[in-house]
Amino acid sequence: MTTHVLTQNEFGEYYAKYIALATDDDIITGLEKNRDMTLKIIGSLTEAQLNYAYAEDKWTIKEILVHLIDSERVFSYRALRFARFDNTNLPGYEHNDYVVQSDANKRSIEAIMEEYKAVRNATIALFKNLNDKALQFIGTANGSPISVRALGFIIIGHERHHSSIIRERYL
Repeated sequence: MTTHVLTQNEFGEYYAKYIALATDDDIITGLEKNRDMTLKIIGSLTEAQLNYAYAEDKWTIKEILVHLIDSERVFSYRALRFARFDNTNLPGYEHNDYVVQSDANKRSIEAIMEEYKAVRNATIALFKNLNDKALQFIGTANGSPISVRALGFIIIGHERHHSSIIRERYL
């Protein structure tokens, strides 16, 4: 299953840019490819590069990584709730506030990457064990409809979006 199976009512317009970046792969393959790509890119960087921000009020690479981890947790939590047919309207979250509170720049890259791998492996395990009915369930998060399978593709596209920014503005 690729993003081509998604219908417009499965995600809000805000997420269209991330869905567009997640084409060609099924959810599991996309998550695994992204993991391998991220580990390769981050493994080649120096501490100075990891702590660099290209402009004032922009995140460092460490902060981007923790943002990806936090966002994946939020999206996976939403996916779990909806995969269990929970109709609760889930609230949004302020990602900038999360980054400020993360203390990412005080953490070692080893600790960040250990957490990244743990979260990614948990996300892969979650999606591997969802049936078609669960994947197609549409819930409401942050006031917009979203399907479980769209959340999987959003995780993929969101990471690809930030990986592109890292390559273009940081390296």
